[in-house]
Amino acid sequence: MTENVAQPDWARGFSSLTVDERADRLVVTLARPERRNAIDGWMVDELQAVCAELERAPRLLLLTGGADGVFAGGADIAQLRERGRFEALAAINQGLFARILKLPLPTLAAIDGPALGGGAELAYACDLRICTDRAYFGQPEVRLGILAGAGATYRLPRLVGEGLAKELLFTGRRLSAEEALAVRLVSKVTPPAELLDAAHGLLDEVAKGSPFALRLTKAAVDAPEAAHPEVDLLSQALLFEDEEKQARMTAFLDRRR
Repeated sequence: MTENVAQPDWARGFSSLTVDERADRLVVTLARPERRNAIDGWMVDELQAVCAELERAPRLLLLTGGADGVFAGGADIAQLRERGRFEALAAINQGLFARILKLPLPTLAAIDGPALGGGAELAYACDLRICTDRAYFGQPEVRLGILAGAGATYRLPRLVGEGLAKELLFTGRRLSAEEALAVRLVSKVTPPAELLDAAHGLLDEVAKGSPFALRLTKAAVDAPEAAHPEVDLLSQALLFEDEEKQARMTAFLDRRR
């Protein structure tokens, strides 16, 4: 179950998210259980505000629907049905998910139950994913007369391979937690009661790294292939002059002595 936490000042008034602000991370829980956490305009606006906060003060992000049997059942179909070509071109969800992908420090989606349509694309926009044994992923958009237009057509092939991605996008077939682990869409599968502990455990391991090194490593991994090796060399040059690098390496050498 989602813990009761006080919303930080900048998140006061949120109606579709709860935010637990910690020293090194934000824990953001989708909170529209009556609509299976469907992504509507309000949720998009509130997630944009989360991104703005993490751009202002970079920290890790844990994004979850809690361990209550649902991550996100997709975009809000009632709203989606009323959108026309100009709303499509406005990239409402696509722009949000691209912003999440570009957040300075690593992000983790902890998924329980369905992650469908836009909900799956929200998970793909995170750097890391873990899920429960009752989670599943799917892109049913073609059966609704549209395409997966918020990132799945290009992110999913990179995550699971072109052949499987095309099968899922063409058929709307749901990918089970077991299959998702086998193709490394997720890095771990847990029972529902252990999901959030496992998510925090993984982020605790990430947090052991230098924040500056994490930030530049993420930028290097996400850079276009043509930017390598220059982006790696320039990033390393910055890190070689960083005081934290000196302190961490000195501590390592001292321990060995």
